[in-house]
Amino acid sequence: MTPISILRPRLAPALLLGAALFAISTQAPARADAPPADVAAAWQSQVERVSAGTDTAARAAAITARLDQLGLPWQEEAFEHDGKHGRNLLVDLGGPQDAPLLLIGAHYDRVEVGHGATDNASGVAAVLELAQALKARPLPGHRVRLAFWDLEEHGLLGSRAWVAAPGQEKPALYVNFDVFGWGDTLWMMAPDGQAALVDAVRAASALERIGFSPGEKYPPTDHLAFLRAGWPAVSFSLVGGEEIDGILQVFAGQKPEPAPKVMRVIHSPGDDASQLDPGNIAAALRVLEAGLRAWDAAPANR
Repeated sequence: MTPISILRPRLAPALLLGAALFAISTQAPARADAPPADVAAAWQSQVERVSAGTDTAARAAAITARLDQLGLPWQEEAFEHDGKHGRNLLVDLGGPQDAPLLLIGAHYDRVEVGHGATDNASGVAAVLELAQALKARPLPGHRVRLAFWDLEEHGLLGSRAWVAAPGQEKPALYVNFDVFGWGDTLWMMAPDGQAALVDAVRAASALERIGFSPGEKYPPTDHLAFLRAGWPAVSFSLVGGEEIDGILQVFAGQKPEPAPKVMRVIHSPGDDASQLDPGNIAAALRVLEAGLRAWDAAPANR
């Protein structure tokens, strides 16, 4: 998450519960001979590999090594924005050639203190695990691309540069992950116009018995680069439900007591893998996969 303190007023209605339930109920069964995938362990291992990197290049190398393992071709896009140089990593998961684009991403850079495990190797690892699921069973209604942004901590520079690139394709939706490290609640930045996805995620959350908190008030991160361009975007975090009000108070310039865990950990020497709790990671990623599949199936989003 970036330290820029920009918040948006809350607003989000709800629709398409039936579509969400349909998409969840029609999940393809796992092969009987396939070993059970330990998503939480894979997520934790990936967070540790990315956050072990001593600089941005090493963090990028950890990501591309995992992409190579998954058989996903990637490309590096160098950029200059506001006088700073960085590189984004882009991955095409495929999909119907003439279908609209679904972009899923997370920033991989970190501040100079700590290891950037929570902020934001945790979000990177969530995107990589979701990518594996979407590669195994592609969305029928959208092409899917992954983005790993650089220089988010310097003012969303990587995502801003990508959005501003001449001829850039406007996605049907950008889905951002930032701070996805522990807790019992999926926190969603849900602006007006995303009721279908909100309802789909709410339905899936109820089935998985995990908390869900949608709304437009949310810390500043890469979704803002898209919203400022008039492009649709949402963000997700996994945190403790009891932290959310306190986090918003901090970004509003207040000092809640006690400070929520997120605000004690990010941008601090203590932001390392020991802070993570994978207990709800697998359930949260199942919720998001089901939600995106329901959103993909909705005729209005084709």
